[in-house]
Amino acid sequence: MWPNFPLFPDAASSVAREVDALYLGWLAISLFFSLLIGALIVVFFMKYRRRAWRRFGSTADIKTLPVEVTWSVIPLVIALSMFAWGAKVFFDQMRPPADAVGFYGVAKQWMWKFQHPEGVREINALHVPVGQPIQITLTSEDVIHSLFIPAFRVKTDVLPGRYTTLWFEATKPGEYHLFCTEYCGTEHSRMIGTVYALAPEDYETWLATGRTGVPLRVSGGELFGRFACDTCHRMERATPELPARGPSLAGLFGTEVELVGGGTVTADETYLRRSILEPQAHVVAGWQPIMPTFKGQMSEEQLNALVDYVKSLPAGTQTADEDGAPGAAGESPASNAG
Repeated sequence: MWPNFPLFPDAASSVAREVDALYLGWLAISLFFSLLIGALIVVFFMKYRRRAWRRFGSTADIKTLPVEVTWSVIPLVIALSMFAWGAKVFFDQMRPPADAVGFYGVAKQWMWKFQHPEGVREINALHVPVGQPIQITLTSEDVIHSLFIPAFRVKTDVLPGRYTTLWFEATKPGEYHLFCTEYCGTEHSRMIGTVYALAPEDYETWLATGRTGVPLRVSGGELFGRFACDTCHRMERATPELPARGPSLAGLFGTEVELVGGGTVTADETYLRRSILEPQAHVVAGWQPIMPTFKGQMSEEQLNALVDYVKSLPAGTQTADEDGAPGAAGESPASNAG
């Protein structure tokens, strides 16, 4: 907002101006009424200081209803307007666009590890293209952390054992600070990093310049085979001698899953993660709770890859073959989540 003024860093994302306007608007309203009330207190204190009561006469005929209605309705309208304004900005920050590109991030004492969908990994640095919405799915390996990018006006807590997300769209190239804003140990102050917002062509050049990595969904498909998930999750090969032992994962992500005992749960990233680590927590209706836990058998990065692979399976595709390679499209897959 104002260069080199630490309270107002650069506004470099699509929601930054909205957040600044909300902050300054609420601040202006608060200052106005604080000064007004303070001034009225001083005026009334001087005008109606203690005197003999006979000098004021009777107050029985004074009509106060219009005044009371006015001072009740005006603050109500202002408060509701402030709420609606804040809710609009909140929803804009919490709901990523449909075309947002999915990144993954893992917090660890005392570093940030990010992985691009192309498989490129970074530590304490994140390169993103300008003009492209980015959604980061985050988790922690140890304690609670909090990811804060001041120039983008985005912040979210990063919790062990579950996923949280944030999204942003960088609007101008530059280098922007990244902080942990939750005290996480003795080296908390050093848990910092940099977001590099690059023009789209510069970002493609950066990716192509010696950055190698296996795409998340490809490495997830390999893990799907390595951990023998395809043993139960392959309905397309079900036979009387080898019946299916788990529900289909194809097209599962984002749907409502019916559970044993009634109730449903949305198949989001958290559900998939928990089904891998705590398979008895959500048992799918019509299936036996025979899935083993994989807790302690895979890293957070492997979990992210496996979750991304399952997310990528549209209805009508085949899950990973026994050698770990993703199956061909057009065949009916099967898998087990929970």
